[in-house]
Amino acid sequence: MLAKLALLGAVGFAGYKLYQNSQVDQNGVAFADGEPKGAFRNAGAEATGTKGDTMTDQDEALDATFPASDATAKY
Repeated sequence: MLAKLALLGAVGFAGYKLYQNSQVDQNGVAFADGEPKGAFRNAGAEATGTKGDTMTDQDEALDATFPASDATAKY
C-alpha cells in the first residue's frame, strides 16, 4: 500500500514538472527572446515580449527609469 502511494506521488510529481515546463517561457512574458534572465529586462520596445510593440518617446523614458521610479516598501 505504501509503495503504491509513493509510486503514485512520484508519477504525479513527474507529470506536474512536465506540465510546468511546457508553459510560458521561463524568463517571463515581458521579456523578448534573447533577453538576459533575471528580474529586469533592457529598456525599449525591442526588449518587450510583444511583437511589433512601439513606444512613444515618453514611454521609452519611463521604461528606462524602471525600477528607480518605483517606491520602496520601507515605511
